[in-house]
Amino acid sequence: MRTLISELAEELLEAEKTNQPISPITERHAALSVADSYHIQLEIVKRKLEEGKKIIGKKVGLTSKAMQDMLGVSEPDYGHLFDDMKVTDNETINIHSMVAPKIEAEIGFILEEDLKGPNVTYLDVLMATKYVVPTIEVIDSRIADWKIKLVDTVADNGSSAKVVVGNKYSTIEQADLRTTSMILYKNKELVATGAGAAALGHPAHAVAWLANKLSDFDICLKAGELILPGALSAAVPVASGDAVKAEFGSLGSVSVRFE
Repeated sequence: MRTLISELAEELLEAEKTNQPISPITERHAALSVADSYHIQLEIVKRKLEEGKKIIGKKVGLTSKAMQDMLGVSEPDYGHLFDDMKVTDNETINIHSMVAPKIEAEIGFILEEDLKGPNVTYLDVLMATKYVVPTIEVIDSRIADWKIKLVDTVADNGSSAKVVVGNKYSTIEQADLRTTSMILYKNKELVATGAGAAALGHPAHAVAWLANKLSDFDICLKAGELILPGALSAAVPVASGDAVKAEFGSLGSVSVRFE
């Protein structure tokens, strides 16, 4: 199994570098478990760290019913965020650096304290949070045609690609995150709406889920990290020339362009 995990990690890393997707892992290795797929992801993380990349945070995916329905899964997943994935507000992303990108609007959490499960609650998350910030996550799949099941997306680092971080930082007391609205525009056209409650009822619940899940691998959420708690609507495909903006009411907005 160790050899297979290493081989699949290498396949996914090569696919990311060349933008040439691979066939679904689950079609070729039906016996792989979700736990196995997390070990594939951690092997990818290990190799990226060896290349000199740095972890800046982590992401929860598939927290909204819309995304779970889209991919036919019933539980969240997670991935790691690296320094070369961070994009500043209103920056332009080269779409040809990805396979088939889609965008999701999320309320990002910046931690002031470490969080390590098990038994982390959403109240623990709120107390450990320094700021919340508007973000757009750009997801991408190194699996051909987004034909993914949970094992595929977990192995593929939670289908992560880029994270666009807004400029407005708010304290946790400045908004009710459960009811905070999200309005997503593509080329000035409304394409999605949502609210914080879409992420497991409250975005902090999603962060708590992540802290507890990571405890299975003896990993903690670290002070200073950016944590993405999951999309507030279904993902929206993007193409060259698209301009995207997500508005989060009093929390502010974040924008990105693709070329």
